[in-house]
Amino acid sequence: MQEQGPGRRALRTPRAAGLAGVVFALLLAAAMVLVRLSLPEGADAGTAQGFTDPGRRGALRTALALVPFAGIFFLWFVGAIRTHVGAVEDKFLATVFLGSGLVFTATMFGAAAAADAVLVVTHPAGLPPLPAAWDFGRHFAYTLMTEYAMRMAAVFVSSMSVIGRRLGVLPRWLTTLGFLTALTLLFVSSNVPWAELVFPAWSLLLSGHILVAGRGAGPRPDEA
Repeated sequence: MQEQGPGRRALRTPRAAGLAGVVFALLLAAAMVLVRLSLPEGADAGTAQGFTDPGRRGALRTALALVPFAGIFFLWFVGAIRTHVGAVEDKFLATVFLGSGLVFTATMFGAAAAADAVLVVTHPAGLPPLPAAWDFGRHFAYTLMTEYAMRMAAVFVSSMSVIGRRLGVLPRWLTTLGFLTALTLLFVSSNVPWAELVFPAWSLLLSGHILVAGRGAGPRPDEA
């Protein structure tokens, strides 16, 4: 029984990674959409007076509630993938992969905290926040999300694509899509609204591939 335990855990790892990745992608995409809708970006996208709308404030609170859980499932996703790769992983790529994932998580939490500050600065009587506080909180949240978090996500995607290509565990179309996603996150996400959604979309595709590949692999010969 002790000899079979590690084998069973190894078999479950791809499925665990796939499920964690799917949940992470859905939570992150939902949080990004809600933040975009509740905190419009750009000079002509809205004013502090509009933020007194209960619907927009509720959408932001929902987004902030989703971010911590997205981070938890993302770390589970990273850990499951590293466990699946195991001893054959390249230490340099593994360090970049893990480090970028951790910095991405921390930066997303910082962006969520900045967005939460917009809620805090609202006057208790229901009056709109001061324009200076509104602009600072809104721009700070978007800077963390689109400038820093998405660039760390680009490093994460590119390192995962290189690992998948070198080990032959990812199809060519998925690694190519990963490199295109990384380029989009590096050079486009800070200038084009909604471009950051390519990261959860890529994560969803990768997770779906892991689930399908793990289901098709079947049990190992020594466990048949």
